[in-house]
Amino acid sequence: MSGAAAQVQADLDRLLPILDATLTRPFLEGEAARLGEAVRYSLKAGGKRVRPILCILAAETVGGTADQALPGALALEFIHTYSLIHDDLPAMDDDDLRRGRATNHKVFGEGHAILAGDALLTEAFGVLATAELEPARRAHALALLAEAAGWRGMAGGQALDLEGEGLEAYDLAHLMLIHRLKTGALLRASLEIGAVLGGAEPAAQAALRAYGEAIGLAFQIQDDILDATATDADLGKRAGKDAGRGKITYPSLLGLDGAREALSEATETALCHLASLPNRDSLAAWARYLAQRAK
Repeated sequence: MSGAAAQVQADLDRLLPILDATLTRPFLEGEAARLGEAVRYSLKAGGKRVRPILCILAAETVGGTADQALPGALALEFIHTYSLIHDDLPAMDDDDLRRGRATNHKVFGEGHAILAGDALLTEAFGVLATAELEPARRAHALALLAEAAGWRGMAGGQALDLEGEGLEAYDLAHLMLIHRLKTGALLRASLEIGAVLGGAEPAAQAALRAYGEAIGLAFQIQDDILDATATDADLGKRAGKDAGRGKITYPSLLGLDGAREALSEATETALCHLASLPNRDSLAAWARYLAQRAK
């Protein structure tokens, strides 16, 4: 195991139990029992919990604690999970497989899948708004979450991505815009929210925002590379779907070698932004790991 992979595994071993112990708690009791079941189905589907873990690590990097960052971490995972449920719907990416299991709408129907996403999005703001946090930090974190998830962030990026399927061609700048919003915004917010909840000074917040932007780009480039080169079994979802829907990707614009070079550059940029921060070993390891991941 490489040094980066070993550090990432140590972070997962330490933080996943904290997340898993609290992740489904808001959805255990309620009158709409089947809706709660649909929400829990997707929350318990697995994954590396990249966004909540990066949130906690950002807080720790600036001297904060996991407890301080936990409300933000939960909110981020709720929003990420909602986005996956909705992305898989027939009106979006029309996928039947997610993390090796049937997608939410295949198990619970399209109506309940839409509502499960709605419930997760709403609960994300609830869990952060009701957390015992210093009021200014809570308000700042809520504003960052709204920006990242909304039409200036993830939702806007998804819209541009859908519209892009009808275009004959677009250039690298437009592709980068789509992914900066669709994927990068929530990854960037994970670092920013963690920094805010951990009590970071403005300079550290700015450094973590820049790091988040760079790893967001690297994450999407690697996603595109894997979509072009891996199998369904490798990914736990349908491979090659972007090409099948006529989407422009980094490999289609730059070739695989060019995409891999862009991935390396984005990862190095992310590492550079960590240089001024204390306790940065975990975030450096995650930047390297995310660029090398196989799914």
